[in-house]
Amino acid sequence: MSHSKTEVLVGGLVLAGALGFGLYAMQATGLSTGPAGYDLHASFRSLEGVAVGTDVRMAGVKVGTVTDIALNPETYRADTTVQIRDDILVPDDSAAVIASEGLLGGNYVELSPGGSPFFYAAGDEIVDTQGAVSLISLLMAFVGGNGE
Repeated sequence: MSHSKTEVLVGGLVLAGALGFGLYAMQATGLSTGPAGYDLHASFRSLEGVAVGTDVRMAGVKVGTVTDIALNPETYRADTTVQIRDDILVPDDSAAVIASEGLLGGNYVELSPGGSPFFYAAGDEIVDTQGAVSLISLLMAFVGGNGE
């Protein structure tokens, strides 16, 4: 059985492309094999535009991902678990805010660090949270003249 150099080259390119696509898919869905992290919990009034795998950023830099979202049947708030990289220490007076990438962009979780010398430990809850602001509600208030 003889194989030409062209067949071997094309096969190698197809294999490299499939491997690259697989790595991209793992990264896009949050299944990366990157450094481990620790979990923090937060409860939001609204998580509009946020899903499992959404970025968690600090100063615009990705420091983690959203790993779990569930509706709390007692408070009717969105209980969220985020995984933060081990090398990032989050002050224990930090706030978690649902921020938007722009008018047409998606939402992400922004951590606004506080000034405390103490840090969250694995499993702690971020108490200071701000949910997503609905763009439609803002536009309706502006158009309706309800600017009180």
